[in-house]
Amino acid sequence: MGERIDYRDGRWRVPDHPIIPFIEGDGTGPDIWRASRRVFDATVGKVYGGKRQVDWLEVLAGEKAFKQVGHWLPDATLDAIRTHRVAIKGPLTTPVGGGIRSLNVTLRQMLDLYACIRPVRYFEGVPSPMREPQKLDVVIFRENIEDVYSGVEYRAGSAEADAVIGFLTERFGAKIRPGSAIGVKPMSKFGSQRLVAKAIEYALRVGRRSVTLVHKGNIMKFTEGGFREWGYEIARERFADRTVTESDAGKGDGGRLVIKDRITDAMFAQLVLRPDEYSVIAAPNLNGDLLSDAAAAQVGGLGLAPGGNVGDGYAVFEATHGTAPKYAGLDKVNPGSVILSGAMMFEELGWNDVATAIARGLGGAIRSGRVTYDLARLMPGATEVSTSAFAECIIEHV
Repeated sequence: MGERIDYRDGRWRVPDHPIIPFIEGDGTGPDIWRASRRVFDATVGKVYGGKRQVDWLEVLAGEKAFKQVGHWLPDATLDAIRTHRVAIKGPLTTPVGGGIRSLNVTLRQMLDLYACIRPVRYFEGVPSPMREPQKLDVVIFRENIEDVYSGVEYRAGSAEADAVIGFLTERFGAKIRPGSAIGVKPMSKFGSQRLVAKAIEYALRVGRRSVTLVHKGNIMKFTEGGFREWGYEIARERFADRTVTESDAGKGDGGRLVIKDRITDAMFAQLVLRPDEYSVIAAPNLNGDLLSDAAAAQVGGLGLAPGGNVGDGYAVFEATHGTAPKYAGLDKVNPGSVILSGAMMFEELGWNDVATAIARGLGGAIRSGRVTYDLARLMPGATEVSTSAFAECIIEHV
């Protein structure tokens, strides 16, 4: 009989048989979830010999929820995640330009999952456009609630947009072209500092060597520039004995975590030219989103890019790619993103042996050359296999 995960005194309290809600996702979601679940259950069984297991609880969101209960994100789903605290999901549909608001963004905001965590690393044998992709090994902490993703925007020509334009031009002398669409970019000291603090805590816990604050503060001085200033401030106030700024580290870091910052456009170049100089990145919402996908492209693409949305006492782990509806039901696509997101989930919950075994199994499957079409078409001599067969290959190599 499964039990609920609890969270007390800043720590997860995980029973041996936790109940974990899952959302299988839209499009290819059912295919990749079935494969991922087989990997999770087989790995937990191999590692713990039956002493621990996960009781999976399906909850609805996206197209399946809309068809069954008439809502894209039912209250029952949010209630279940709040009750059980940790969940995992496949990709969900988000129409471009209209229709429903992003379910991913809604989940993050409703549950205050303020840190989007994206580890990006290379698996031997994966095709990459880079000469030395193994040099890239970063964990990106992206602020998840504020910035331009907060949902405060108005359509061009709308009464709301015209009212905001009128207020800004008349009250503050702003120069805004009439008829413009308007978006608001809120970034707070509170939101920025709790994100940076979580990135620093992670880096200290796992022994990473640096945290880089990424911002466009040379242009947006009070939002992005604020993120930079607030980041350094929280490092001084809460972690002074365990951190050192990059400028002071020139005299020797004394084994302390180095805190540095880079302007966003320069950071993109640095990840290509000198990726091994960066370990943990903390960034505002939009910067972190762009950097995550660009970094993933260097090591094989989003098919192998995991993600976790983590707050204080709640977490939802997810595939970072889209739904790929043209491949739905074909048992064809790469389940690696959800599988590695599950590894992140187990690591977050303290089942580190399971997380390590999943990564080992995925790496072994890739080295064997039995991979899904996205990898096989780029790997000379590889054998293309289905989603489910790839999962079996991963299990063989756990």
